Amino acid sequence: MNYATTYPIGNYQHTRTETTTAIAPTAKRVRTMDAKTKRCKPSAERQAESSTNSDVANGFLKSVFLPKLKTEQSVQACKETAKTERNFYQSLSNLAEHYSIEPMQTQIYGYPYNIALAMWDIKTKLKRIHLNWDSLQLVQNSKKTFFVSEERYDTRTTLYYIPMVPLFKMLNDKRRKKTAQLLVCVCSYLYHIADIPYYRQENSYLFWMYEMMTDWVEQDDETDETERYKSELKQAEQIGDKMEQKLFNRINLQLFKQRLNIFKSLDEFDQECWQLACKVFELFTEYPKTSIFKNAPISEQDPYNDDYDNETIGMEKYISFVADTKGWLYENLSDSINNEFNEYGAMAEPTISKHFDGSEITATNLDFENRLFPLLNHLCGLLDEYKMTTK
Repeated sequence: MNYATTYPIGNYQHTRTETTTAIAPTAKRVRTMDAKTKRCKPSAERQAESSTNSDVANGFLKSVFLPKLKTEQSVQACKETAKTERNFYQSLSNLAEHYSIEPMQTQIYGYPYNIALAMWDIKTKLKRIHLNWDSLQLVQNSKKTFFVSEERYDTRTTLYYIPMVPLFKMLNDKRRKKTAQLLVCVCSYLYHIADIPYYRQENSYLFWMYEMMTDWVEQDDETDETERYKSELKQAEQIGDKMEQKLFNRINLQLFKQRLNIFKSLDEFDQECWQLACKVFELFTEYPKTSIFKNAPISEQDPYNDDYDNETIGMEKYISFVADTKGWLYENLSDSINNEFNEYGAMAEPTISKHFDGSEITATNLDFENRLFPLLNHLCGLLDEYKMTTK
């Protein structure tokens, strides 16, 4: 179940420039003469023998000579094609071995059909067997021809915002206090190790969004709803500061395993929270120092370019702790976020690029992301569920 807000992001593709085909000029025809030349009658006297100048080549008009430059270009082209094919199949072999794929035998076909067929085959197989495979490019530089494979985790345009107000209320609920302590351990791991931004930190994206909402309320004319708006903003600030103090305490990480072992579920909700905590603890054990931004793509956007369509939504903007995901404040906050995101042309997602150019390929993958993001979504859902049951 996708508990978080989704927003549309436009897909922009560069229009490919059409190339024109050069047309060879029409060859000139040799004109025929109007009448046949009359032959001279043979003479009884024998003509004196004569010879052509020794500087003139015999049979010149019957010979065809290829330009020397054209011959050299043809040989060079053949060498380049052979080199391209050799590099291509070497890179293909490395890629197939890395992904445990049996490629189609295409060497029997002529160039460039053999390469086109091999690429179609390997792309089809990668798409079928690899969860995170996203794209395959054939790169050709002055030295080599090789494959670049890109793996990407699809975040499905989801806002992974973890609400703190429901967790705060759960801690003050005697029936759910032990459950809340488990979830505090989970959130402490996300805060310290996974490095998820917290909305009360001044360098976080949501901090400035909340500041903007505060300015709007203070500058707008007073209405019957103004006090309620100010109350929600104040609650977001106060509860946010209190919960950050709890998450900041690393004792939660030390007690994580102990709390899991002694926990007793009272109902299905407790059982779900415990199972979630178990999976997060397992992830914490296997990846004790891994940040959620480990495979975030490096931004290549030009800071001086005002074209929003070329900008990318950074991961730090759609992954964060948040005050709440209900009420007037969040509705206005999410509207502002969606309006801003709609101005962007792309979305940054965890990505791994692998170059099969003969260098060593590290055994990196997106296993961490494949496990963490669904847990974030589930955590948001459980906190929202608790708030719905306490109304």
